[in-house]
Amino acid sequence: MTTAREIMHAGATCVQENETLESAARRMSELGIGSLPVCGEDDRLHGIITDRDIVVKCIAKGKDPKTMTAGALEQGKPITIDAEADADQVLRAMEDHRIRRLPVISDHRLVGMISEADLARHLTEEQVGHFVEVICATS
Repeated sequence: MTTAREIMHAGATCVQENETLESAARRMSELGIGSLPVCGEDDRLHGIITDRDIVVKCIAKGKDPKTMTAGALEQGKPITIDAEADADQVLRAMEDHRIRRLPVISDHRLVGMISEADLARHLTEEQVGHFVEVICATS
């Protein structure tokens, strides 16, 4: 049985809620990624921001990424998965919520992230194909 811990890429870097979107964008660029988990002062996951969020919810609205914080883009409680969940549970969570990135939690702490690329590396072609079909389906 493949677990979320085996699928994820470990060492997810958090951006703090009080950090600017400019800082978050710079970190995404340096790491070659399109999203970052947002953590609070308690070092727990509070949300996720994407490069698209920065463009659409900040820049396109005439706001300043040098002053707007990552915390300002948080919306609701993030969907997460326990590190010991099996691959079927991972896929179900991502498909049910139509998300492309899934934070992995162990002992209430962020331990990694699962992306589409991680699924492609660890799951069967059939599983990945079904996932893509569900995620890309129009409502």
